[in-house]
Amino acid sequence: MTDDPLERARQLYERAVFGGDASALQVADRELDALDAGLCLARGRIMHARALADRQPDPRELALFERAATLFAQLGDRRGEAEATFWIGTYHQVLAGDQQAARPALERARSLAVELGDQLLLSYAVRHLGFAAAMADGDLERARTLLEESLRLRRALDFQPGVAAALLALAELEARAGNRPQADRLLGEAQQVAIASQANGILHWIEQAQTELRESGT
Repeated sequence: MTDDPLERARQLYERAVFGGDASALQVADRELDALDAGLCLARGRIMHARALADRQPDPRELALFERAATLFAQLGDRRGEAEATFWIGTYHQVLAGDQQAARPALERARSLAVELGDQLLLSYAVRHLGFAAAMADGDLERARTLLEESLRLRRALDFQPGVAAALLALAELEARAGNRPQADRLLGEAQQVAIASQANGILHWIEQAQTELRESGT
């Protein structure tokens, strides 16, 4: 059979209708659910990137991630479920500004990432849990521990754009804590990493943070 999932679904239909193989329908359902889950996750991520650019969240994004998580769970795809669950938490935290709604999904994503040994996803989950610790709880020490863990994981993976983003997050935390020299140092390192890895989007955020820090006089 073909590797094209839609053509394969057509062939499975014919196998069921013309060949009398009822089991082909179950195979088709499972394969189409997997395709649907992957498309929901991919489309949700694209919508998230668009919302970051124009600051106009689309509630359909959350529905896509929730459908993806449900389908992946039904399929027994723990990796897919973990990623979709992370994005549910990220939507609540970043676009809806609801730290309390975000936390259970982020905790679940972290648990699944640990279970699966997915260090990259873990770096994202602990990063956003660090944001929650800072913004919802005001616990800067806990936030620092989580953000430093995210940085360590990304360094180990040699994920350089992610390293730049992690350094930026730590710099912003130090600025919030009133530690200007450490914030400046981290921003400088983040800038170097972003330039070297051609992470121009992250570089723009770093330059904004540097400008804000200078203007604040702290």
